[in-house]
Amino acid sequence: MAFLGKAAQRVMACRQTLSPLCRATTRCYSSQSTHTTEKSVPYEKILKQEDGLSGPTKPLPKSADVVVIGGGSLGCQTLYHLCKLGMTNVVLLERDRLTAGTTWHTAGLLWQLRPSDTEVELLAHTRNVISSELEEETGLETGWIQNGGLFIASNKQRLDEYKRLMSLGKAYGIESYVLSPAETKDLYPLMNVKDLYGTLYVPKDGTMDPAGTCTTLSRAATARGATVIENCPVTGIQVKVDDLGVKRVKAVETAHGTIQTPCVVNCAGVWATKLGEMAGVNVPLIAMHHAYVVTERIEGIQNMPNVRDHDASVYLRLQGDALSVGGYEQNPIFWNDVSDKFAFSLFDLDWDVFMQHIDGAVNRVPALEQTGIKSTVCGPESFTADHKPLMGEAPEVRGFFLGCGFNSAGMMLGGGCGKELAHWIIHGRPEKDMYGYDIRYVLCKQRNFREAIHSVYCQNNNWMV
Repeated sequence: MAFLGKAAQRVMACRQTLSPLCRATTRCYSSQSTHTTEKSVPYEKILKQEDGLSGPTKPLPKSADVVVIGGGSLGCQTLYHLCKLGMTNVVLLERDRLTAGTTWHTAGLLWQLRPSDTEVELLAHTRNVISSELEEETGLETGWIQNGGLFIASNKQRLDEYKRLMSLGKAYGIESYVLSPAETKDLYPLMNVKDLYGTLYVPKDGTMDPAGTCTTLSRAATARGATVIENCPVTGIQVKVDDLGVKRVKAVETAHGTIQTPCVVNCAGVWATKLGEMAGVNVPLIAMHHAYVVTERIEGIQNMPNVRDHDASVYLRLQGDALSVGGYEQNPIFWNDVSDKFAFSLFDLDWDVFMQHIDGAVNRVPALEQTGIKSTVCGPESFTADHKPLMGEAPEVRGFFLGCGFNSAGMMLGGGCGKELAHWIIHGRPEKDMYGYDIRYVLCKQRNFREAIHSVYCQNNNWMV
């Protein structure tokens, strides 16, 4: 048995003979035990063989009022909220299966408190949709688990920040408590609190299930008249020029037919840039490898809250009787050649990049030092230069809306942003102050994109998921 605490030493000592920990051959997320970068596509092949999918799951309509492209968190949330606002002639196109690409392997964390009042409101709406609204409407459970959230303060400045967050939470009716190290130990007995100044505990934070959430959203939307079509890749966006010389969306092209529509919503995740190019729209995001590891069983970890240590840039997500351990690397790997064939695959985990999280995780929960690794998960995620999502109508083409670039926060911001995007499409503007997310604002300040995004990712990761 190889253990988490020994992984760093073994990786540094011998790159060619990695321990079973680092090989992580027990994979929960794929049918194969080994994965090569951008080449493994076993899961989607199995799905298509089982379901007999050689074409779209439903016939394509000739026209639609809105076509949402991408069946991940944002696509499903946007479709659902468009229907909630009264639209019925709306279509969602997914090139593979719902959740393919990024959403299926997301950690699904939901923290209710952020430094922005707008984001607090967006998160509150997501939580309401996932925890109660969808179940009341459909009778189906989304997989929501309310196990609480714990933010770690290892210095006085961080504790002061958390006290301000608690005050902000009070204004929005969010229950939260600043705990002393002793109180934190009572709540989370496995945690090392010797170096802590305190913690911020939010009892009603929790964990979302991506598959359950997207399935329930799609069923709720179809019950209201929407059409969800899987296994239908988009091959082009037709754009026309009106009498005033303004470019407008005309239609969406697929290998199986064309849908006439005045409105397209780009929720394609890391593929959003390619989709934008089809319509002549600049989508300034970039794809990176993003990873976490799933541990073996940990005695006493059941029912513990999720943990976020912003200073160590690591999170610990409860996963039954185990933990998922992940974070945000100082030297992330860019995915330059985004493959259209990549759906339910994973990259090989680069331990040179990931090992920086191990010390922080073991320091916070010492039991991890003697805990084995069950699986590794390394998939694509999209990031933007200012760590803000890209939303709103593109300035180049009228009727082309963006809902992408969520910096690994697409699940927890999905409900709130899906609602705002739906309102934006129907009424021409969002209900809330979404200025920081507006693609027009983003493009105005865009400079040296790749350098900027790397700097933000490395230095401003304090409020990533």
